[in-house]
Amino acid sequence: MKNPYRTHTCNDLRAQDAGQTVYLSGWIHRKRDHGQLLFIDLRDHFGITQCIVNSTSAFFKEVEDLRLESVITLTGKVLKRTPETVNSLMATGEIELSVEDLEIQSKADVLPLTVNSDTEFPEETRLKYRFLDLRRQKMHANIVLRSQVIAALRNKMIARGFLEFQTPILTASSPEGARDYLVPSRVHPGKFYALPQAPQQFKQLLMIAGFDKYFQIAPCFRDEDARADRSPGEFYQLDFEMSFVTQDDVFATIEPVLYEIFVEFGGEKAVTPCPFPRIPYAESVLKYGSDKPDLRNPLLIVDVSDVFESSEFAIFANAVRDGGVVRAIPAPTAAACPRRFFDQMNDWAREQGAPGIGYITFTNEGAKGPIAKFLTESQLQQLQKTAGVSEGDALFFVCDKANGAEKLAGLARTRIAEELDLIEKNAFRFCFIVDFPMYEWDEDQQKILFSHNPFCMPHGGLQSLEEQDPLSIVAQQYDIVCNGIELCSGGIRNHSPEIMMKAFKIAGYTQEEVEREFGGMLRAFHYGAPPHGGAAPGIERIVMLLANEPNIREVVAFPMNQRAEDLLLGAPAQVRDSQLKDLHIRLELPPTKPEPKLPKN
Repeated sequence: MKNPYRTHTCNDLRAQDAGQTVYLSGWIHRKRDHGQLLFIDLRDHFGITQCIVNSTSAFFKEVEDLRLESVITLTGKVLKRTPETVNSLMATGEIELSVEDLEIQSKADVLPLTVNSDTEFPEETRLKYRFLDLRRQKMHANIVLRSQVIAALRNKMIARGFLEFQTPILTASSPEGARDYLVPSRVHPGKFYALPQAPQQFKQLLMIAGFDKYFQIAPCFRDEDARADRSPGEFYQLDFEMSFVTQDDVFATIEPVLYEIFVEFGGEKAVTPCPFPRIPYAESVLKYGSDKPDLRNPLLIVDVSDVFESSEFAIFANAVRDGGVVRAIPAPTAAACPRRFFDQMNDWAREQGAPGIGYITFTNEGAKGPIAKFLTESQLQQLQKTAGVSEGDALFFVCDKANGAEKLAGLARTRIAEELDLIEKNAFRFCFIVDFPMYEWDEDQQKILFSHNPFCMPHGGLQSLEEQDPLSIVAQQYDIVCNGIELCSGGIRNHSPEIMMKAFKIAGYTQEEVEREFGGMLRAFHYGAPPHGGAAPGIERIVMLLANEPNIREVVAFPMNQRAEDLLLGAPAQVRDSQLKDLHIRLELPPTKPEPKLPKN
């Protein structure tokens, strides 16, 4: 039985099909009325075909009255266009369909947003009518790209001997990481499941169960605030784990996968060849002011605290003596920039909460700027040598405690490179950030906490936990970063119950708490656990980079807004009292805020 809607898609027909009678179905993408002829661009998932309706047709008025995005089936004869009317920008540009019959499948109402252009619309409108937004060419292409990337990732992992398993969605809440999404249990009153923030414990348990290589395109759920590179609610990652591996084994597995994906789908952009650079965390925050460095930016931050400690520039000298640091950011060729450039940098620094940003320019007339006069010639030469600058360049300075200086210097590095147009174009620049600190000091709680993943093996194993200052311990934890965006975290896992207990004890957990919160994992370690490790690159962030989109919502089919609301289906929503009764739940809502009073005229 032949298909009643189409013999071809709207991307199939070519010049060699001229003379055939065919029928096509799709959406009315555009209409152009030329008096005696009505031109229709008919669109489906695959492409667009130009169709012509003659004014003598019995259905001319009917199709003329149809709104854009109405769904129709057209029957007609394929005509070869004359040379002067060929549209080389369309795959079907050599032909057109002379319409002989029309069937209306669905009429469209007035559109809340246009589909056939890239006109910007408010986010609320786009998300409420996401089914229309996804018809737009760019959005449609983004979601197709996402599907293709996932398929390619899956194939590459299988080709490397990985088995795909699915881990539970309803699981136990974990005290580490972000806030959980909780699911009340009907059959266990007062108890809750949690949606997994990641399949961390399950994938480790699969290794302990004897499977050698695991992966899945894993859904993850975190009750976090939205930002440009993070969706509120849920996201997907290429989650994988391997047994009997070192850190280098994990790197050698995932590097070629990411390299091949970015070469295959990244167009003509350059991609960092394997092996990707390995940058220790401490070096990264010093040189780049971030543990997510954008290596397209050639500028390197340097520490010049020693120069200023012995200088006559009292503000910096006193700060260094009190435990502060001075970071210098080079600005190549900036000495020739007008004074406005330096004033704008100073204003920008104040917008970041800093008192300002100092600078020196190196010209053929000597060093200039508000700081230069406080430094000796020897100190100026030392600055130039340390920062690698010469005549015609400038140096910007940030002074603060280490954490504050690193953050502002990193932001300034980006700002300066953007202003001077130094950032490499058309490139994907990867690196591994390695040797993350195992612990960090929390000022609010006045205690030591895990810095990142609590399940990673510390360098030095149990000995480092027993003998080192906890804040000096580094973990076998690593991130993959591309163009300043963290694609994933990973690590070589702890597989020893003794090391696990000691690591959690340092972070303030009692044995009873560890057994209660992580009992399944701890129990498994007592029955023969192999050394294992892995990582989990984020799908949305990979596709966001490949699609050259600034926001992750542009590569998610049905995202929430920044307030974690689904405007299309209306979630979150109130539920019926009977549903709450089944779950043994009574609501205690916060008091509603009164509506603001309008001023009287």
